[in-house]
Amino acid sequence: MTAATRVFRTVIACALAVAGFSACGEEPAFDAQKVAALAAKSKRAQAEQKTPYGQKASDFVLTFAEEFDSFNPAVWNDHIWYETPNPTKNFTVEKGVLKIWPQRDASGKFFNRTLDTDGKFEQKYGYFEMEAKLLRGKGTWPAFWLFAHPGKRRPEIDIMEAYPGGIDPWGYTDDAGVSRPTAYGATVWLDEGVSAGTRQIDAGKDLSAGFHKYGAKWEPGRVTFYLDGKQTYAVDANMTDPMYILVDLWFGSSSGDPDESTPAGKANSFEVNYIRAWQFRNHD
Repeated sequence: MTAATRVFRTVIACALAVAGFSACGEEPAFDAQKVAALAAKSKRAQAEQKTPYGQKASDFVLTFAEEFDSFNPAVWNDHIWYETPNPTKNFTVEKGVLKIWPQRDASGKFFNRTLDTDGKFEQKYGYFEMEAKLLRGKGTWPAFWLFAHPGKRRPEIDIMEAYPGGIDPWGYTDDAGVSRPTAYGATVWLDEGVSAGTRQIDAGKDLSAGFHKYGAKWEPGRVTFYLDGKQTYAVDANMTDPMYILVDLWFGSSSGDPDESTPAGKANSFEVNYIRAWQFRNHD
């Protein structure tokens, strides 16, 4: 056990002692559910204090904080509006992290999974941020985006779309023959098929090896994209429809078709630590 671990356990033990679980300094009889609840409460408290990474704190007010203490169907739909949900399970929430993974359904095919806040949360302008670790595999297509479908119009802001199976620099193939992501796309769509601007953002590292923060600041007449708090791209675009949040794992596009080299199962998950949104403090 490391010194840091011992310190952490001592702090938890003392906190539980205050709650009457054991004497401070003694090895506590941990109640897993109570410890998890304590951790979840701490994470929510931290979220309330968080501001968009790399942005000026006083400019924003937190409006949406999904810390994934559990999967909340009051906040999230498990399919996009024009599809029916696939009954095969390929997502869960564990230890404060959302996981979505490649899985074959009863037909033997990989299938798309979309989680979104359509009809439950939407916002016009502000800052939107996800902290996530991407997954591996040819054909996988993870994304974090904003969307609306008023009437026949389809405005969209793609904050992050990755294609591990795409040609360099989208990704590379490791020694085990598995595709890994090293870049992602950011795009603003004024309407279906009408792009205001798009860019391939080369991270220069394996995005499935660790967590990174993907963000977008949406202002009147402009959308600016960020990776780990650093600006990567900006588009002049007049987007005026409130949009809802989507996080998904689809297959195909520039990532190609999944095949036998695509790792299936929870061990190869698109992992999301949090999704948050803020409004400008002086928003009209």
